[in-house]
Amino acid sequence: MSTFREDGAAALEWVASYLEGVRERPVLARVEPGAIRAALPSSPPDDPEPFAAVLEDLDAVLLPGTTHWQSPRFFAYFATTGSEPSVLAELLIAGLNQVGILWRTSPALQELEELTLDWLAQLLGLPAGLHGHIEDTASTSTLVALAAARHARPGRRVVLCSEHAHSSVEKAARLLELELRKVPVDEAFRLRAELLELDEACAVVATIGTTSSTSVDPVPAIADRCAEAGAWLHVDAAYAGAAAVCPELRDRFAGWERADSVVVNPHKWLGVTMDCSTLWTRRPDVFRDAFSLVPEYLRAAEEVASLSEYTQVLGRRFRALKLWAVLRCLGRSGLQERIREHVRLARLFEGWVREEPGWEVVAPRPFSVVCFRREGSDEENERLLERVNASGEVFLSHTRLGGRYVLRLAVGSFRTTEDDVRLAWDVLRREAAHA
Repeated sequence: MSTFREDGAAALEWVASYLEGVRERPVLARVEPGAIRAALPSSPPDDPEPFAAVLEDLDAVLLPGTTHWQSPRFFAYFATTGSEPSVLAELLIAGLNQVGILWRTSPALQELEELTLDWLAQLLGLPAGLHGHIEDTASTSTLVALAAARHARPGRRVVLCSEHAHSSVEKAARLLELELRKVPVDEAFRLRAELLELDEACAVVATIGTTSSTSVDPVPAIADRCAEAGAWLHVDAAYAGAAAVCPELRDRFAGWERADSVVVNPHKWLGVTMDCSTLWTRRPDVFRDAFSLVPEYLRAAEEVASLSEYTQVLGRRFRALKLWAVLRCLGRSGLQERIREHVRLARLFEGWVREEPGWEVVAPRPFSVVCFRREGSDEENERLLERVNASGEVFLSHTRLGGRYVLRLAVGSFRTTEDDVRLAWDVLRREAAHA
């Protein structure tokens, strides 16, 4: 039987080889539903198996059913990166296996999380003094923030957001038994602040970087309206928030310092592995009042508020360790370099589309996502996207804007180069020509 060190070396070598060769793999998984499950035993083994057997099945069975989010040619949804420092930190997190239910159960977990959230707030230009903690995803962060908003204004049961806000807002409202009202947008797909009806609203969700087009809601105007009405302002900057590390992009974040809560996902555009969603608030007393519940068996002598008192979950992973590792190993300059390059590549692609007869850009591009389409019907654009993705060379996704089917190219992988973006454009034009 092999040792832990031998298996660990083999696993690290597997990951390193995978990352080195992921560019050449078909980006989108090429299996039918149920194929992976059918290829594996229906019952667990009776006897122990070596870890090498796990790696063998990973290669033979699981990889064919893997959509490669680490590929530099992944341009769908919001492209992400599990950077090398974060991958290594995940090993440390698993090895330490901390369970942060209280400060005393892992002082290092809680205090590093508090420090790292302060670091990140500084990098993003958020105001000093915010209380921050880490959730798994923005869906949870939004749910927690809206629960706090409901607690702050229990007599109000309405949440307002743009018609282009993320679906997690609607799901959170459903779970919290709040009424969601969607507000129309302008020609740039931004929430129209003058249409906010706030009499019954406990919260407004403003988005900086909507999922469909990465549009930026007018946060200063929304903040003014919320202040007048006493409504909670939650800013969803899950994707775009990372861009605030670049001073020249800060104008897109005007007003977010006035929010009652802000969410940014380092696992989207900061090179941190899934999952890591950072949530800040300037009203931690409301969060603690809404969520703190310490049973007798968890009571301790320390005069410390545990992070579990600011959210609905009790146990928490040592997620801060991987965020801390990325911030240290890349630094402000490294993060700025990568985000600036992604914005440049998106601008380049946008220019190619604008210059090509028969193609059009259909939305402003504030960050690194380009929304475009080929002249023709929605059905023709849908078939074009299917052919492009079926090629395996690249992977793009779609949305609907103004009632039209629209293609999206999202640049966000730290491994993406100009050659990869050029390939995406070449494949799009090739498949369009073969229609």
